[in-house]
Amino acid sequence: MGAGHAHTLYRRGDSPVHALPAHTKLAAVLAFVLVVVSTPREAVWAFGLYALLLGAVAARARVPVGFLLRRLVIEVPFVAFAFLMPFVVPGEQTGFLGLQLSVPGLWGAWNVLAKGTLGVAASVLLASTTELRALLLGLQRLGLPPLLVQIAAFMIRYGDVIGDEMRRMSIARRSRGFEAKGLRHWGVLAKSAGALFIRSYERGERVHLAMVSRGYAGTMPVIDEVTASRAQWAGAASLPLAALVICLLGWTL
Repeated sequence: MGAGHAHTLYRRGDSPVHALPAHTKLAAVLAFVLVVVSTPREAVWAFGLYALLLGAVAARARVPVGFLLRRLVIEVPFVAFAFLMPFVVPGEQTGFLGLQLSVPGLWGAWNVLAKGTLGVAASVLLASTTELRALLLGLQRLGLPPLLVQIAAFMIRYGDVIGDEMRRMSIARRSRGFEAKGLRHWGVLAKSAGALFIRSYERGERVHLAMVSRGYAGTMPVIDEVTASRAQWAGAASLPLAALVICLLGWTL
């Protein structure tokens, strides 16, 4: 987990949210998402308050609204699925602009859109204020098995390397006049995929041997042990606690 490896989701800053230890933010986001999912879908006002809470966190972290909205595009497939629900879910029908829509489907679409968008927004805020390396160490501190942490770390570290290798292979094909234009070219692409797999496997073997030769015995050393104070835990817990109050009101009103 090289310290210099950054991701495009991360936005450098010195805000109080950036300063919180990663494991406190991970726990807070998980608790917030669980509260949001537990909220009855009929409490429409509650989801508006959840959005305001996330907006307050974004303002505290100095994350621009445009930066956040651009990264919410990742949920577009779920949005498309939600828009289909009023047309395919059976149940009571209602008319809107000349269309017959399912009432249970409309509620289901709202449920998916509201809770999915809030969950994605919370995750984007987490990634925007926490480095990938810190996130992985935070997961390990919260009790995630070290082997899974190592797998995730290598996936992040070498994903870009494999991507660069694939781009070089594509450039090499085009420099020789190759352009994939139909089914008859799939054989060449399949051979390229096979070659990429072999190169990736061989690279993994070399990296493993290099690690073993340097004393690797199945666990990665933790250079900097990050702890959190009570004040930091309290600051991170303010988001899910406020959301919990809203959720309880949603069930009682």
